[in-house]
Amino acid sequence: MEFKSNIIIEPFRIKSVEPIKKLSKEDRALALRKAHFNLFKLSSDDVLIDLLTDSGTSAMSALQWGEIQKGDESYAGSSSFAVFEQTIRDLTGYKHIIPTHQGRAAEKILFQTLSKRYSGITPGKIPNNSHFDTTRANLEVAGFEGIDLPCEEFFNFESDFSFKGNMNLEKLEVLLKKFGADQIPIGMLTMTNNSCGGQPVSYKNIEETSRLFKKYKIPFYLDACRFAENVAFIRKHELPDLTPTEIAKKIFRLADGCTFSAKKDALANIGGFLATNDDDLVEDFTSLLILTEGFPTYGGLAGRDLLAIAQGLREILDEDYLEYRLAVTRYIGKKLDALKIPYLRPAGGHAIYLNAKRICDHLKWSEYPGQVLALSLYLEGGIRGCEIGSVMFGKKVDGSESAHPSELVRLAIPRRVYTQSHMDYCCEVIAYVAEHRAKLSAARIVKQPKQLRHFACEFTWPMN
Repeated sequence: MEFKSNIIIEPFRIKSVEPIKKLSKEDRALALRKAHFNLFKLSSDDVLIDLLTDSGTSAMSALQWGEIQKGDESYAGSSSFAVFEQTIRDLTGYKHIIPTHQGRAAEKILFQTLSKRYSGITPGKIPNNSHFDTTRANLEVAGFEGIDLPCEEFFNFESDFSFKGNMNLEKLEVLLKKFGADQIPIGMLTMTNNSCGGQPVSYKNIEETSRLFKKYKIPFYLDACRFAENVAFIRKHELPDLTPTEIAKKIFRLADGCTFSAKKDALANIGGFLATNDDDLVEDFTSLLILTEGFPTYGGLAGRDLLAIAQGLREILDEDYLEYRLAVTRYIGKKLDALKIPYLRPAGGHAIYLNAKRICDHLKWSEYPGQVLALSLYLEGGIRGCEIGSVMFGKKVDGSESAHPSELVRLAIPRRVYTQSHMDYCCEVIAYVAEHRAKLSAARIVKQPKQLRHFACEFTWPMN
């Protein structure tokens, strides 16, 4: 007889802790006013539980901290880069590994380089299951048009379809047939699909997406910053007999390259890379890297960061860790189900996405229900989340504004940072705000930049 627990425990022990403080509601209201009701402008000291993002907020392991002590800070030919490069090459199979200080820098280098090669296109199309904010901004600055092709299943928020992050293959083929390689410089696939609720992409869908791009002779790149979480879902639902590492290798080899933020599924606080098999692009990639990031063997990073990333990439595919990671969001989802709080089902890999359109159903899209809900969670409980809706994606390149298909509040869970009691507290705050949602009033934008307005815009909001 062998005991088997139904409880999935954290596969680690905690050696170092950081204090957090709980402000009064009055102090939180003052902090919101000072921040012009933009949660990105809050001081982290004023936040009790910070679920704004899972990017760069992970707790590093003892082995990662040990690697930091070994960093080779040579300007050129760093041995830390050799470890970094070999670790990524072994995992992905890509020929050329270009380090960057974070994922958006990899995006900039990719799209700026492609804009020179495709300078005659006005504008070129770049399809994706869904582009996230910096990806879209970087390709638009380079003169391209981002095309989102989420699968139809995504829009049924209540269903438990396992792979709502999938590419819409039928719409993709229509687009590829219409524009072809002359007007589509590359195709992309984001996994997990951050703009679509952190939902995973199935292995079959990745395989079919790759096949379509190959059919139309269009290079295929992954936005792979949460690849390991996506692997965990594939292993659970499609390929249970393969290890996480084996699945990851199969996925990467379906594409011609990737952009990667190491601040997510490499468990690091900074870093990223651009990887490719395209020999013709490498010289231009490297020239822009040197101009904007640094020498090719450090790329805007310290040697110690390169080693921490390499170690994180080894740890992230641990089976016990991935089981625990999915269990966190699944646990929150079950709590919200019991409380009858609407969220995008099923729970994704890195975050819970509250359905602000339903929770604040008395507010119009132009009153920004997602922003109102996010502000209310902070005001009532000190929880900082992130609106993903018409504030983030409603403004178009020409300055016009329209409703985004979904109004969500993302509560992104930093890796290895918070405990179950923190999550229980968050659910209590969510339940309280939902119970009193009829009292929530509209938010209005009073000042905004031309691009990526959600980071810097200012609101008015009558706090209740």
